[in-house]
Amino acid sequence: MLLWTPQPQLSRVKRAKLIKPISRRPILPLGLVAIVIVALVVCSPLMGKLAAHEPFDYPSTSLRRPSGRALRASAQGKPQLGIPSPKVHPLPLSLAKWQRSEGIGDYFSQVKPTDVGYLIWSQFPVQISIEPFNLEEGEGSRKRYERWKKAIVAAIEEWDEYLPLEQVTGEGFADIVIKYAQPPWNPTFNPETGKFDIPRSRSAETSYKFYLSEDSPPILRHRMKVLISPGMAYETTLSAIRHELGHALGIWGHSPLETDALYFSQVRDPLPVSQRDVNTLKKVYQQATSLGWKLEPRE
Repeated sequence: MLLWTPQPQLSRVKRAKLIKPISRRPILPLGLVAIVIVALVVCSPLMGKLAAHEPFDYPSTSLRRPSGRALRASAQGKPQLGIPSPKVHPLPLSLAKWQRSEGIGDYFSQVKPTDVGYLIWSQFPVQISIEPFNLEEGEGSRKRYERWKKAIVAAIEEWDEYLPLEQVTGEGFADIVIKYAQPPWNPTFNPETGKFDIPRSRSAETSYKFYLSEDSPPILRHRMKVLISPGMAYETTLSAIRHELGHALGIWGHSPLETDALYFSQVRDPLPVSQRDVNTLKKVYQQATSLGWKLEPRE
């Protein structure tokens, strides 16, 4: 097992207060994408094999991978346009400056592209909304929510060192929506056995959907939703949201090393974002993708 090199200390405290969204207008989808939920630890042969050896129950990640047919259907009414050709976006300055330390690798081979390429953000800062406290729950639940939110903000500040992030009010303006909610529990029927497959309980889930912007021609974009269960201890919540934000920022896969934030299972003493995590993130953002580009005329 490779030794993990400690991260440098945060040089400064990043913004943690909510700000009003003024840099972008809300973008309404022109067509909703049919979404199929596939849990990594249940449906992926690799993840299923790893899950069998998990010492703890880690929040599993839901992969929502729209089919090519569903993606093409989102462009109905615009038959003259097609999915953009994959191209490479410029690196944000923070990633461009990141230097890989000698002997520290990555796990890029575990990151899976979607039908339109890697899940790369091209507009910065990436805007994140955090679900506010529901006053109907009463003051008795406020402490639990504040502990949950404190962990969310800490994880955002941690990843903000490597990709520009910004908290906004209102889900309509957000690229990533973080919800104060327990992920759904969805048993599935197995036609081979004639029985229902009962999934293990999940405390966190990340999913995505594609949509078309209102630009002319439209731009193919994506939006992420992260569910983080209430009621967990601060350190457990921090570990979970740190992991899920890694997925939401583009690392759509898991690390085989427990020293990484994107390790597939929970560990006793969670560590901050590792150099391998950042090396992997940078390599993802050096790949071509159709996301963030205008639809192109069909030939």
